[in-house]
Amino acid sequence: MDSVTIHSLFTEQDIYLFKEGKHYKLYDKFGAHSIENDGIQGVYFSVWAPNAAKVSVIGNFNSWNHREHVLYPRWDGSGIWEGFIAGLTWGTLYKYAIETAHGEILEKSDPYALSWEQNLQAASLISTTWYEWGDEEWMSKRWEKNSITAPISVYEMHLASWMKNEYDPEKVLNYRDIADKLVPYILEMGFTHVEFMPLMEYPYDPSWGYQITGFFAATSRFGSPQDLMYLIDTLHKNNIGVILDWVPSHFPGDANGLHRFDGSYLYEHEDPRKGFHPDWKSYIFNYGRNEVKSFLISNAMFWLDRYHADGLRVDAVTSMLHLDYSRNEGEWEPNIYGENVNLEAKTFLQEFNTAVYGVFGNSIMTIAEESSDFPMLTKPVYAGGVGFGMKWMMGWMHDTLDYFKESPSDRKFYHHKLTFASMYVFNENYMMPLSHDEVVHGKSSLIYKMAGDEWQKFANLRALYVYMFTHPGAKLLFMGNEFGQTREWNFRQSLDWHLLQYSVHKGLQALVRDLNHLYRTEKAMYESQFSSDGFEWVQADDQDNSVYIYLRKGKNKDEVCMVILNLTPKVMDYKIGVDAGTHWKVIFNSDDEQYAGSGVHPDIFREDQEDWMNHPKSISIRISPLAGIVLKKKKEKTYPQKRIKLHKR
Repeated sequence: MDSVTIHSLFTEQDIYLFKEGKHYKLYDKFGAHSIENDGIQGVYFSVWAPNAAKVSVIGNFNSWNHREHVLYPRWDGSGIWEGFIAGLTWGTLYKYAIETAHGEILEKSDPYALSWEQNLQAASLISTTWYEWGDEEWMSKRWEKNSITAPISVYEMHLASWMKNEYDPEKVLNYRDIADKLVPYILEMGFTHVEFMPLMEYPYDPSWGYQITGFFAATSRFGSPQDLMYLIDTLHKNNIGVILDWVPSHFPGDANGLHRFDGSYLYEHEDPRKGFHPDWKSYIFNYGRNEVKSFLISNAMFWLDRYHADGLRVDAVTSMLHLDYSRNEGEWEPNIYGENVNLEAKTFLQEFNTAVYGVFGNSIMTIAEESSDFPMLTKPVYAGGVGFGMKWMMGWMHDTLDYFKESPSDRKFYHHKLTFASMYVFNENYMMPLSHDEVVHGKSSLIYKMAGDEWQKFANLRALYVYMFTHPGAKLLFMGNEFGQTREWNFRQSLDWHLLQYSVHKGLQALVRDLNHLYRTEKAMYESQFSSDGFEWVQADDQDNSVYIYLRKGKNKDEVCMVILNLTPKVMDYKIGVDAGTHWKVIFNSDDEQYAGSGVHPDIFREDQEDWMNHPKSISIRISPLAGIVLKKKKEKTYPQKRIKLHKR
């Protein structure tokens, strides 16, 4: 170590907050920071390794010699080692050589590094997140776009397999190339947000990014931190929000990563009943350790702060909250109340949500991937909830896909699989996901989950999308689903964009585009999407005809749409009860020729002033086969009152 005084970046307040689990900007302190120290330019290093016997910095600047640049432990018992090395510059490779209490030398990448190498050694790079942003207008008004009263339609993406390099199919596009191709596509398709599967550094491609080693590093597979910022900046400039998948649930046993970081169970829980995930063969964070909570919440803040992310979709929340998740009897220990809730994880999630919403307010969103009925997940922490903005509606997804697998002739026996969601849809703030998890591991693509021949499969999927986009809740669709990808998703290959030469695929893509437009322009579809005020059944019980009819309502009484689903391949004339004085017009039909439908046009051919379905009036409409149809209430005509001119006597 060069003989200069070390000017620490840590204050006593920093140490106090870190040890209390309340320091939420540790990325300003830990890691490698370029500074001037006593007039000498160099890099300040700091790392948390409380059980280490010795820590040094190794790299390509000292031939990876662990005896040359030793760090020093702080005097305050925090377990932090720090030091300064003169002359180092951006791009320098480094790691920490950590000598354990048992004399073992571990070579660990920096948990707070901003960039990592893409190789087995996976060294950290001295890097920066400086970037000249141009998204000021978006950032100042994004609370409007991220509000639960705004339309939220999310395009979920895996960057490596969305589209490959056209000149070299084995090569992935970089962040900047993706920006140039993605932005026009999202604008054309009408999605409001994109969601990127994890872009934090990960060593193993088949993990899809969910086995993270570099929690503060944008994966260098696709370029530099600034390249990712360019992608997000470009999306924002075009009024497209960005959600990042975030994984505070577990991490791999990679030798370069957090596992046994200083030779002890530092980041993970020591008890394997709480600290090891049997399904993913990975390690679970110790949510009861304050320094770990500071690390994780700082990491969430980092992506919202430095990368301007508009939201975090939190992965595997069910596994975090349940001590018995994927465990047999005897493989887990109940909490102090004899229950299966992981109280430390619940408290951590409450503190995480309180922290990020406390700093960013409603300009951002947090979304839980949670498949159980854990109570009050999207209710405020002050009211006893966990504090998420939304959660994935996994029950809706399973019931819907199960229903559409059935032959139309048998659907009358499964009719209420589609009505059941309305029993609980307003208990939480839900996002309706048709995600990557539904099109891998032998589950088949969405189009091949549908019943029937080719025409019926596409008609069914078009009708399903109408149901999805007109149902209460935010929307999420995985890439490829918008045009009927026929193969299961393969993370190594590009989507099959060539399918768009066929009319059925092109028509499905056009349908999703127009549904996004319908969802974004009809206030009835989104203004009250998380409130029972915005939904009303008109016909929920006609299982013999497999017909469903419901209303979607905006805050203005004139903003009303009616949705009709005919989930059989027969054309039928259908009588529907409506309110007195209302008139309706057809504004959308999934069976239209432009969507490769059969072209049976739904016509309202009669209006009667008689009671029907507990309404004082009825309309009769011809319903297209295997179709979703949307009607809109016509606004009543108003006439200006004649002004009476008064003459003085």
